[in-house]
Amino acid sequence: MATKALFNTVVNWFIRQRIDQIQNFMNHPIETQKGILFSQLFHAEDTEYGRKNGFNSISSYQDFKNKVPIVTYEDFEPYIEKARQGQKDVSWPGYIKHFAKSSGTTNAKSKFIPISAESLEYCHLKAGKDMVSIYANNHPENQLFTNKNLRLGGSSELYADFNTKFGDLSAILIDNLPFWVEITTTPSKKVSLMGEWESKLKAIVSEVKNEDVGSILGVPSWMMVLLQKVLKETDVKNISELWPNLEVFFHGGISFKPYKEQYRQIIGKNINYYEIYNASEGFFGIQDRSNSDEMLLMLDYGIFYEFIPMEEFHFSNPKVVNLEDVEVGKNYAMVITTNGGLWRYLIGDTVVFTSINPFRIRITGRTKHYINAFGEELMITNVESALSKACEETNALVLDFTGAPVFMKENEGGAHEWIFEFCEKPNDLERFIDIFDQHLKAINSDYEAKRYNNMTLKRPIVHIAKPNLFYNWLESKGKLGGQNKVPRLSNDREYIDPLLALNK
Repeated sequence: MATKALFNTVVNWFIRQRIDQIQNFMNHPIETQKGILFSQLFHAEDTEYGRKNGFNSISSYQDFKNKVPIVTYEDFEPYIEKARQGQKDVSWPGYIKHFAKSSGTTNAKSKFIPISAESLEYCHLKAGKDMVSIYANNHPENQLFTNKNLRLGGSSELYADFNTKFGDLSAILIDNLPFWVEITTTPSKKVSLMGEWESKLKAIVSEVKNEDVGSILGVPSWMMVLLQKVLKETDVKNISELWPNLEVFFHGGISFKPYKEQYRQIIGKNINYYEIYNASEGFFGIQDRSNSDEMLLMLDYGIFYEFIPMEEFHFSNPKVVNLEDVEVGKNYAMVITTNGGLWRYLIGDTVVFTSINPFRIRITGRTKHYINAFGEELMITNVESALSKACEETNALVLDFTGAPVFMKENEGGAHEWIFEFCEKPNDLERFIDIFDQHLKAINSDYEAKRYNNMTLKRPIVHIAKPNLFYNWLESKGKLGGQNKVPRLSNDREYIDPLLALNK
């Protein structure tokens, strides 16, 4: 025990040294970002992409905007494929050895996101240390390295293709973690890299139920599945009985709001919750204050940020701004330039700035995941707020959900159709629907206008899902575990129709 305590003290001292550097980019954000942009341009000017777009002649941000196009994955895929096949100096200097395999929930076409040595070391791994550094700085009494950290990553091992390796981002990270992280982490590397989800889940439970876990890290939905399995396998009422030293959950991937009450119940005591914003393309934000719903935008990870106001997103030539010109409260699509060789890449996420001194953000959704079939501009943050209100007033707990439009027919108005899977059903479903609807009207004036007298939008249509509906559907798609999830909102019926069919 004394050795563990000493190790905890030493590691805490070491990781907290990073705080001064974080404070520096908080104090000098624009200068930090400018330095990153021109450093990236200099490093990549002799690559194929750099020569094509005249990187060596770019001397200002305006030059950068004029000469380098904004791209989607589909636009940039030919360059990624060249790098995957072993070509060097394509969009980043040297060879890219790792690619994070990523795909949509139902899209069979996989994306391969380049992970250069620089993005691995100075973005992804650096962010993991920062996550702990920030927490340790806020909680100097922490015992993170006295106890084990339970990680729940993706469900794929690394595969070789051409002269490169590809797999889930978490598999790449686990394969490259420093030794001191491995000795404080559970489950073992072997179990963490297992591919088949059900077998992996059993193996994880077998290992972690006998550990003294102090922190957990993962996607809230899949971590909940794991914790429920742990409870079934152990003779305890709640998780804190099994792991009395559990003090923090680092979570990301989906909104935590719908799961907050479930975690309070299953854990059985108050712990700290810290949100992170990471993706295959990069690590972008970390909650830097306790009991906050904002994340600090991390500005020194080799990522240059730009933003498109959502009201202009679908224009052929939308306005694009850097950090210098963003506004608090405005919804933006995020554009990134990274040390993995992505240039002005539309990641597909939308964020809103809650502060510009320092730059803090909230994730508001996806550029493709919203409902705007009738001009209602319904975003996921609206839905989560209304859902929280409806659950609170009807003693309900929602496990998962999705929504989509019902389009107008002849003289009939349209509607929004929802499937909710409840842990605890509302005591009055009709009241639940009314509260949900009324709160949406209260917080979204466009929705309220379309709901006026049922002229454009009728009252929401709500279905209660069978137990495990979403889990079974994801299983049928081979999408269990990791970052996989059903989109909460869709502007078409691609997701809801198969779920409704399965729910019959």
